Order: sequence, then C-alpha cells, then structure tokens
Amino acid sequence: MSIAPEDLRARDVMKTGFDIIDGKDTVRQALARMEHPETSVLIIDRRHPDDEYGIVLLADIARQVLARNRSPDRVNVYEIMSKPVLGVPANMAVRHCARMFDRFGIGHAPVVEDGEIIGVLSYADMVLSSCR
Repeated sequence: MSIAPEDLRARDVMKTGFDIIDGKDTVRQALARMEHPETSVLIIDRRHPDDEYGIVLLADIARQVLARNRSPDRVNVYEIMSKPVLGVPANMAVRHCARMFDRFGIGHAPVVEDGEIIGVLSYADMVLSSCR
C-alpha cells in the first residue's frame, strides 16, 4: 500500500544518507570525506550542544571557491557555510515543505527530529516522490 501524495511527510521522501563534517575542515578535506554526493550538501556539525548546524551546497563551493579562483586547500568550510540552517520537521507534509522552500528561497534542508538531523530533503526528493 502506497502513501497518497497529500499524506507524504518529509521523513517519507528525505535522503537518509548524508555527510556531517567539521566546519574547520578545508573544502578539499570535506569533499574527500563526502560519502553521499547525491545529496549535493554537506551538513556542518555543531561545535557544542547550544550551537546550530550549518550547511554548504556543492553549488556554494562552485560559486565561492572555484569561480573566485580560491584554493580548496586554503578555504575552510566555515568561511562559506550558511548558518544557522533552516531545518524541516520530520513530520511536516511535503506540500508545506515545498511552500517553505519557495518562501525562503532554499533548495535543500536537513530534516530534524528531536533536535537531531535524520536526513536531507531537496526539491528533487519532493517532486520525484510526490508526482510518480
């Protein structure tokens, strides 16, 4: 039995394979540690419990490192990350996730449950899961 598109939740369509890295890593180190390039994102870990997660898109690396002719060995991830990252509750309906992405101009977001990231969601995940 499949879930009706209107009943899909973020947890139903998110990618569960994602990479969490340290913000002090260089871009080259972060990319070398990346095991899930299909997500197109790197989640930056919190430094302590009261800190917030960050995010770097592969597109950010292209724009802020490659296009500006900066060395991936000399740029730390914290220099190009977005922080705090806007997370999506795991039980949020996909239609509301799409509206939130549109309203805030984002294309990827971590899926959060009990204060921890459990997956990564993108427009592609929502469309491919909802429209098939």
